[in-house]
Amino acid sequence: MTSKQILDAFSETLMQDERILSLRERELLMSLLQNAKDAAGNPEIQSAVTAAIARSVGETVAQRAFGLLGSSIVEQIVARGAASSAIEESIPATVFGGPQPPSGPMPTDRPKGPQPPSGPQPPSGPLPMDKPAGPQPPSLSLRPENATVRRGTQESEPASGSGVAVLEEPTVVRAQCVVLDEFLAPQEMEQLIRYTQEHEAQFTTSEVISPSGEPGVTDYSHRRSRVLLELGPLEEVILNRIRGVLPRVLQQLGMEEFPVSHTEAQITASNDGDFFRAHCDDAQEMIASRRLTFVYFFHREPSQFEGGELRLHGSKKTGAHPLSIGSYQAVVPQQNQIVFFPCSTLHEITPVQCRSRAFADGRFTVNGWLHQYQ
Repeated sequence: MTSKQILDAFSETLMQDERILSLRERELLMSLLQNAKDAAGNPEIQSAVTAAIARSVGETVAQRAFGLLGSSIVEQIVARGAASSAIEESIPATVFGGPQPPSGPMPTDRPKGPQPPSGPQPPSGPLPMDKPAGPQPPSLSLRPENATVRRGTQESEPASGSGVAVLEEPTVVRAQCVVLDEFLAPQEMEQLIRYTQEHEAQFTTSEVISPSGEPGVTDYSHRRSRVLLELGPLEEVILNRIRGVLPRVLQQLGMEEFPVSHTEAQITASNDGDFFRAHCDDAQEMIASRRLTFVYFFHREPSQFEGGELRLHGSKKTGAHPLSIGSYQAVVPQQNQIVFFPCSTLHEITPVQCRSRAFADGRFTVNGWLHQYQ
């Protein structure tokens, strides 16, 4: 039985299960397809409409099937894995005829080309290196999962599909980011830290744009932090360095290059209990020209705060506001590191814990946005 035959049989089984698609939903779907066929005289238009409906139905079926079958599949995988392990442990090496391999783990196929030397291996992750004096170009990496970027899931389940959702084609936005290490030279970072601490009195309460589009609104239930809109002497240094890496960042994110009309930048100070709930940076009309968000982390050493993760959510836009699909990537603040992601990404800042509550001990970022000509 071929893979296609197995999938076809599985699809037929799902179609007959009213927990996956109810009778009314199937009738509605048939009516919709027939109307699309009658209304679209152009075969290309009809094909595009059918494909859009198919994607929406596929998402709905997959989501509901996962809810019904997911736990059962996981249990079977675990059970089979345990059984396989028991079988492997019970097979003696002498069952193989001819020369026997040495005891220990079986060798794996290695890729062609030069191989690393045998013997003790260095620990995983980047090796520490002596850095030459002077500013260094930041290293670029697209990191879905590593020491500072980890995957997670929301405690709340994603919204399930409905009869109406079958008629829609929600736009799914993937959570992705580009992380650059050692973005500023050490002396530049120290200068930025001094500037920030010297201008504590100039920081003001962070504001948001209301759902109605009204700017300059203070909403402590949605955002709590303080901001400084002047970056001082390092503003051009930071922005010029961002412009220098922009082509590579956009390439890594799969975004097309765009003419930058202007740039916003600010220093954000987050202390004990501060946070920013899930939002998108281009959600309102007055900021719709934003294309790319950047967040540069810096703080005193050793770090005196915890939390303050930047969580990037996979989201689905089914109406006016995006909704998390239940998974996210968490970027843990790391000294002298900058993160780039599309402004359409749903993201949040988790609450910060800072025992001393001293301004200088808090979480600091230079964050901003690159705008595109409209």
